[in-house]
Amino acid sequence: MADKRLCVLAGYDDQTSQRLDNLKECLKDFETQETKGLPHHITLCSAPTEREAEIKRAMIAAAKDIKAFPITFNHIGIFGGAKVLFISPDVSFSLLKLKERFGDSWNWTAHTTMLISDPDMIIKASSVLSKTFNAFIGKMDCLYLYEFFPARLICSIKLKKSDNAL
Repeated sequence: MADKRLCVLAGYDDQTSQRLDNLKECLKDFETQETKGLPHHITLCSAPTEREAEIKRAMIAAAKDIKAFPITFNHIGIFGGAKVLFISPDVSFSLLKLKERFGDSWNWTAHTTMLISDPDMIIKASSVLSKTFNAFIGKMDCLYLYEFFPARLICSIKLKKSDNAL
């Protein structure tokens, strides 16, 4: 079994999560290999479990400094190997500022996974999703720290309240 890892996940407000749930509903007939029970998210970093205290401090500092922010989902994508179907936001200064609190953004693709499956299913599912997906603005408002595998939520923290409502 692989070593356990920590992951910092950036999460969404309830309205954005509901919108993503609605999009995933159109994929319910496709088998997925995703980890069950995780909130919709963008992964910001992966680290060894020995760094838990350091990562928690970084999460607290980020949440004190960074306000919840809008995020515009404009893209549907498939990662190389055609095993992951995702929705991707435009990368904004706010998202990069948050990401770089946990490591640089070189060779990083901001995305929210919609389906993990074999390439044939991913191609079919992308056709279904493309008929349902329209660009939309959501809101990123929290951070989660998970340990994998199995998935275990260690903590969650809200970003500062933003000045504007979406």
